[in-house]
Amino acid sequence: MRVLVRPAQYVALAGYIVFLGFPLLWLISASVKSSAELNSLTVSLLPSQWHWDNYAQALARQGLMSSAANSLVVALASTVLVILIAMPAAYVLARLKGAIRVAGVGWILVSQVFPVILIILPLFLILRTMNLTDSLVGLTLVHTTYTLPFALWMLQGYVVGIPTELEEAGSMDGATRLTVLRRIVFPLLAPGIVATAMFSFVSSWNEFFFALVLLQSPENYTLPITLTSFIGGEGKVALGPLAAGSFLAAIPSIVFFSIMQKKLTGGLMAGAVKG
Repeated sequence: MRVLVRPAQYVALAGYIVFLGFPLLWLISASVKSSAELNSLTVSLLPSQWHWDNYAQALARQGLMSSAANSLVVALASTVLVILIAMPAAYVLARLKGAIRVAGVGWILVSQVFPVILIILPLFLILRTMNLTDSLVGLTLVHTTYTLPFALWMLQGYVVGIPTELEEAGSMDGATRLTVLRRIVFPLLAPGIVATAMFSFVSSWNEFFFALVLLQSPENYTLPITLTSFIGGEGKVALGPLAAGSFLAAIPSIVFFSIMQKKLTGGLMAGAVKG
């Protein structure tokens, strides 16, 4: 039985990879099919003829590239803000004891209960008062606020896993609190920071509802909003160009994940050495 455990694990892993990757493969396949083939009853992963003009039509769509730039700016800015705020807050939350910690954890859990539709009106009114309703700055603040509780929850779990004895040893060696945080805690926290950054970036990059409500000017549209332009007024969808535009929209996330995955591996190794 033990001999079959390892092959079974590989088979399960391969099946899981196929399960996760199949939607992306289907999207790529749809992006190079003709409209007639996409609307036909015949279903196949490989196209009968390759129609690369779907990508040309997607790129020719007015505002697609500028919307991608807007999404990139908002996603990167909100990710940086979330990390800068969540790091010290997560450390304090993880090291606190008693009622304050319970209240902080309770606030995080409660903030995740309410649907987005319940908070969009107060957010809109607050941003309108600040003249930030139709701006990337306002959208960045909303993404930061919405992502911060879960990011804080993730990071405080990593902080709890760092032994306090390491901090005490650094203090006994004469290091200040800031030095202990900078040279001991934050390097060990690197995997959690990378994982939180990946979550924050993807959440902001794919977010649709806040952008739909808060943005009115086409020059401020993010990529998910612009992709809806492939749906006609009568519900007719340009499936080929939409699939091509959706795949192009997924590329920045894939690139970001590949870069951060290397950072995540490096952070794990650094944490193992320092621990």
